[in-house]
Amino acid sequence: MTISTRGAAQAPAVLVLEDGRTFRGRAYGAVGETFGEAVFNTGMTGYQETLTDPSYHRQVVVMTAPHVGNTGVNDEDDESKRIWVAGYVVRDPARIPSNWRSRRTLDDELESQGVVGISGIDTRALTRHLRERGAMRVGIFSGDALADDATLLARVQQAPEMKGADLSAQVATDEAYVVPAIGEKKFTVAALDLGIKGMTPHRMAERGIEVHVLPATATADDVYAVNPDGVFLSNGPGDPATADLSVIKAVLERRTPLFGICFGNQLLGRALGFGTYKLKYGHRGINQPVQDRTTGKVEVTAHNHGFAVEAPLDKVSDTPYGRAEVSHVCLNDNVVEGLQLLDQPAFSVQYHPEAAAGPHDAAYLFDRFVSLMEADRA
Repeated sequence: MTISTRGAAQAPAVLVLEDGRTFRGRAYGAVGETFGEAVFNTGMTGYQETLTDPSYHRQVVVMTAPHVGNTGVNDEDDESKRIWVAGYVVRDPARIPSNWRSRRTLDDELESQGVVGISGIDTRALTRHLRERGAMRVGIFSGDALADDATLLARVQQAPEMKGADLSAQVATDEAYVVPAIGEKKFTVAALDLGIKGMTPHRMAERGIEVHVLPATATADDVYAVNPDGVFLSNGPGDPATADLSVIKAVLERRTPLFGICFGNQLLGRALGFGTYKLKYGHRGINQPVQDRTTGKVEVTAHNHGFAVEAPLDKVSDTPYGRAEVSHVCLNDNVVEGLQLLDQPAFSVQYHPEAAAGPHDAAYLFDRFVSLMEADRA
């Protein structure tokens, strides 16, 4: 990525997909060039949380909502210490933000963090293209990075693909840190940071859990050094087929209560012996309907994933760690949205129950994790 922060509002820009389709607009954020996987997010709000979600590392996010930036950027809603998206695509950026918590414009924030974006394009047409053709590599070019279409297309086609990408260690913490319990401490949880969002340990802390956030490279010895009552596997970017499963298998062998979300769900699935595969265009947004098959309840959920677990929906499966079943399923396309072991305390979901900026239908999953730890202690 090369960037400049001068003259973004006046600079022409072009978005080039790897299949050759192009969209022309104006620079938004920093001027320069960037590459990534083109994906679309269907959320009507929560763009600040999206931008700072480490799961979006190396992805160029297309917002399907036409008007973006109207609440500006504040100092409270970031999910990490920086913006992680590789690029940002909007149709109609707000000229003036209007919100009592706003401290600066979204355009200024993107520019200050060197995030190359584009505005003024038909994001509906781009989203339809990605739905029909699938997520693919993309480049955004503006300012001195502009060149003829053939040259830009060749550069996009040379960019790395998401399949086979091992990215968790690039976004995870380098050093372990502790999020203290709010109020009385009831449990200790070792959380493996694969790209964790800030709201996730906070949701556990609200339930009296002291959370030890460990690097993605942590070993089983590191996990058990904190004497955990439970282990948590976070969300994160990349292809789950690249991940080391030794820590998860060690936790399953010791029958420690285990809870995973998003990337953590995929890793649990692989540890149990299921495969994973790349979705055509993924699930990204805050409006995905999921059914909890254990209760029959339908939840509106927050998603960000391009890979999914391949497990049978219609039967209980035998695994090296006991029987397992699909606990949640997406009602749009029958994608596996959750797993649970029937013979030991371990479960996972494909979506984000911490749900900042919402919805909060799935917050009960943290309570379910607490119940597992209570039962294990009894």
